Amino acid sequence: QRCIRDRGDGGESGAGDDSVRRRAVHFQEYWVRMRASVPARAVVPVGAEQAAPAPGVLEALEKADVILFPPSNPVVSIGTILSVPGIREAVADAGAPVVGLSPVIGGAPVRGMADRVLAAIGVPATAPGVAAHYGAGLLDGWLVDTVDADAVPEIEAGGVRCRAVPLLMSDEEATAAMAREALALAEEVRA
Repeated sequence: QRCIRDRGDGGESGAGDDSVRRRAVHFQEYWVRMRASVPARAVVPVGAEQAAPAPGVLEALEKADVILFPPSNPVVSIGTILSVPGIREAVADAGAPVVGLSPVIGGAPVRGMADRVLAAIGVPATAPGVAAHYGAGLLDGWLVDTVDADAVPEIEAGGVRCRAVPLLMSDEEATAAMAREALALAEEVRA
């Protein structure tokens, strides 16, 4: 991954009247060393177009009963996986329900700095924003936290079945309950 970030030194970039120079930095440098302290302008999964799914991945997706998107960073985690040629298509074409769990609760990422990279690709750091980013062509169901229950109609209007349930993995039982809710939504979508 590479993030295109503002240098903040006022130099010319040659891009219209943008007076901030840009440079590409490796994602780990941006995330760890810089702690996402400067705005990213883009996220580029370098090498993704030459990558290939590991042996058995496409077959596993084709045979899956359910496909779950965990509440991980939708840009640099799930997005990187989906950028590998053939993966997004295999998920979309799978006969299994695809259910995601929102990584954003109340307009803030559950952990990490996903809001920074979502902004870089023009996606609002909201449960409906991330659902729309994945889209109805990929997602069949979407779980949001109860804090975001008012977003359920908006997400469903976009063609994705949605439910509001507790999404904080505070302990083993809460985590198991999330998994049960995701599987229940998958069964609802399948019916």
